[in-house]
Amino acid sequence: MSEPEELHLKVTADRSGSGPATWGQQAIWDAVSVLGDDAPRYNVSIGFPLDAGYPRAAVLDAVTHAARLHESLRTRLRPDEAGGLVQTLDASGRLPVALRECAREETGRVGDELLAELASRAFDCAGHWPIRVGLVEADGLVHHYVMALSHTAADGGGLRRLARDILMLVQGESPERLRELYPATQPLDEAAYQNSDRGRRRDAASRRYWRTKLGDGPRGLFPPRGERSPDALFPNAVLHSPALLRAVDHVAATRRVSGSSVLLAAAAQQVSRISGAPEPLLQVVVNNRFLPGMAQTITTLAQEGLFHLRSVDRDFGDLVRRVHAGALGAYRYASYDKRLLDQDIERLRSELPDLADHSCVFNDTREPGLFRPAAPDRAAVPLARAREHTTLSWPVEFPPRRNLSFAMDVVDTPGAVELAMTADSSLLPRADMEAFLRGFEESIVEDALATGCG
Repeated sequence: MSEPEELHLKVTADRSGSGPATWGQQAIWDAVSVLGDDAPRYNVSIGFPLDAGYPRAAVLDAVTHAARLHESLRTRLRPDEAGGLVQTLDASGRLPVALRECAREETGRVGDELLAELASRAFDCAGHWPIRVGLVEADGLVHHYVMALSHTAADGGGLRRLARDILMLVQGESPERLRELYPATQPLDEAAYQNSDRGRRRDAASRRYWRTKLGDGPRGLFPPRGERSPDALFPNAVLHSPALLRAVDHVAATRRVSGSSVLLAAAAQQVSRISGAPEPLLQVVVNNRFLPGMAQTITTLAQEGLFHLRSVDRDFGDLVRRVHAGALGAYRYASYDKRLLDQDIERLRSELPDLADHSCVFNDTREPGLFRPAAPDRAAVPLARAREHTTLSWPVEFPPRRNLSFAMDVVDTPGAVELAMTADSSLLPRADMEAFLRGFEESIVEDALATGCG
C-alpha cells in the first residue's frame, strides 16, 4: 500500500447565505457538544465498492457536483450571542479527500480502514465543511469510495441518499437530471419554513402531543434490578439474524403494514414481556421524510416520536395491525424545536410528581426500498432453519446516558438484519437483554412461518 495522500477539492457553487439553524441541526449540535472526546461516535459514515473502477477525475467530479447540489455539505454552524445556532452556506471552499493506493484484492480492506479513520475524528463544524471523502485506487482506477459526515449535516436517510447520488454521478448521470429526479428542500429553506407561522404551528402541535403523552403515559417501565454506580458502562449487544431479513418483509407484506411497524410491534411486545408493564411507551426515531419537500433532502431531519400502546395483544398479527395504526400519530408529531420541548418537559416536571417513562428508544434505520446491502453469495436456507445462523455478540460498552433504559437500532447488513441494543444493566441485566433480542426475533419469525414463509 502507498503512503497516505490527501488533496483538497475546490468547490464553487451559485448560492451562499446564512440564517438560523434547523431544528435538526440544533438538536444534533446540542447532543454532540456535551460529548467531549466521545463526539466522533455521532458521525455518520458509509463506504462501498466501485467494482468496475473509475478514473480519479470522474469520482472527484461526482463529489464536486454533489457538493453543489446539496447545500448541507457546504454549511458551517456557529453559536450566536443569544445562545442560538446560525448556519452559514458557503458558495466556495475546499473539501478534504484522502487517497490510498493498494493491490486490487486489498481495496475492500483498505477502504474499511480508511472509513474508520475518517469517521474517528470530530468535526469542527464552525470552521470547516462537515464532510470527508476517501478514495482507494488500484491499477490507476478508484475501486472503493468512503465518506464520513458530521451528524449535523446528515442523518442515516440523508447519508443513503447522498451515497445514491454519488454513485449515479460517477456512473455518468448529470447533476441536472438528479435535480429533476430528486427535488430536495435545502437547509436554509427548511429553517425559513420552521420559523414561519405554519412551521411554528407544527412545532406547537408536536410539543402539545408530547406533553399529553408524558402526562398520562405509564410510569417506571423497568424497576431497578440492582445498584448502579454513576460511571458504570452500558453494555451493547448485537443480534445478527439472517432469518429476520426474510421474515420482516414477509410479515409486512402478509399483514399489509410497513416493515417498521412489524419491528416496532416486536419491540413493544418485548418491553411488556420483560418489564411486566401492560402499556409500553417508546421513543421512536422518525426520519420525517414524508413531510412535504423532504423526501430527498440531504440534511438531518430525524427526530423522536412518542409511541404509547395501551395494551399488548397476545396474537402477534393483531398486535402488528394495531401498532401500524397507532404509530401514525407518533410519526405525525415527530418534528419540533427540541430546545422548546426540553423546556416544556422541565415545566411539566415541576407540575407533576413524575412523568411517563420515556427512556426506551427504538430506531429502525433501514430503508430497504432505497438501499439494502447485497447478500453473500450462498444458497438460501429454509426460514425454519435460518435461526441456526443467528449470532449474539457483546462488542463494546458505552458511557452511561442519562434517562435511558435502552436504545435499540435495527440495521440492514449483508444478508441479515442486526439488532443493536445498549442498555442500563441495573434495569436490564445482560440476561434480560439477550432474552429481549431473542424474543424479538422469535415473534417475527414465528409469525412469518405461521403465514406461509418457507
